[in-house]
Amino acid sequence: MRRRSLLPIAMLAALAAVSCDASTGATSAASTPSRSASPSPTATVVSPMPSPTQPALPHKPPKTRGAPSSTCAQGWTTPPAGSPDATDPLGIIRRTTGEKAPFEVVDMRMFVGPESPPSVGLGAKGYLQNIRRWYIKLYAPDDLAFQGRFIVEQRVFGRGLAAVAPYDTRGFRSPDWRGFQFDSADTHPRVIPGLPGAWTGEEYDFVKGGEGLDLPGLPAAVVGCLHATS
Repeated sequence: MRRRSLLPIAMLAALAAVSCDASTGATSAASTPSRSASPSPTATVVSPMPSPTQPALPHKPPKTRGAPSSTCAQGWTTPPAGSPDATDPLGIIRRTTGEKAPFEVVDMRMFVGPESPPSVGLGAKGYLQNIRRWYIKLYAPDDLAFQGRFIVEQRVFGRGLAAVAPYDTRGFRSPDWRGFQFDSADTHPRVIPGLPGAWTGEEYDFVKGGEGLDLPGLPAAVVGCLHATS
């Protein structure tokens, strides 16, 4: 979230012509036009980007467990510090965003639920009923420009970073959460204002869908697992 632009410096100069007396080689005052003072070079002033600041931290430790409900089918838990469930999703965030500085985790929730939309009926795919997901809020103390909220997903056939939102947002709301649809013609990482790291692909609203994905990023059965997150 660190874009800077520099404008070229514009400079003006005034030239005055002088004539020389052929017989003496001296400058003739009579033939010398009046000269006005040359304006001082003018520089375009560029306002510097504000320096990143220490992110706001919760006044008390976040909860570590949430009970099952109609919108968080199996409830949620915070994985034990240092366990694979706590460290693996951080590696996925690092790999996707390119951030190299160490992370400070502010909040983490792990929960399980169906794909969006759920696979139902006679042809329902069992492996789409138990998608593992993590909600993670973190920042990099050595790179304060890197701070945000993330959703990581794990399926039978792979894991990945599903969505990202600015650090100072809350809950699961549009248009805070952004997803990136793979595009083979858009593979150059770019900075998105308000988001940490660099991103490729077509940006879309993860809460409502978009870019051909006209469905919410999280199904109704787990959307409540992000309730009261900040």
